[in-house]
Amino acid sequence: MRDRKKTAGAAHGKRGSADSTQCPADVSTDGGYNAGMAVFSYIIGGIIVWSLIGWGLDYLWGTRWIVLAGALLGAVGGFYLSHMHGLTSSRKIADGRHAPSAPSQDGKDNAK
Repeated sequence: MRDRKKTAGAAHGKRGSADSTQCPADVSTDGGYNAGMAVFSYIIGGIIVWSLIGWGLDYLWGTRWIVLAGALLGAVGGFYLSHMHGLTSSRKIADGRHAPSAPSQDGKDNAK
């Protein structure tokens, strides 16, 4: 009876903390994609947020250049955040293959 519940949970995609292990092929195939999407999101999000802040300051102060400075600051800040989260480094595991770049599963950051 106990084994039937485990197989039924596995069939529905349920994962337990002690019973399941992630397949190495699954990790290597989407780790780089997820890291790339995270970097893209940080950079685009930074550009949008800081451009809007710059646009608001331009409107208040009657200037026209702060929006461009905000966009540049947002891009640099987004890249900095992705680098500090360890998403831009090419890490290698013990046998010389590239390790998947993704945020850590335990919640700790990988910044050095």
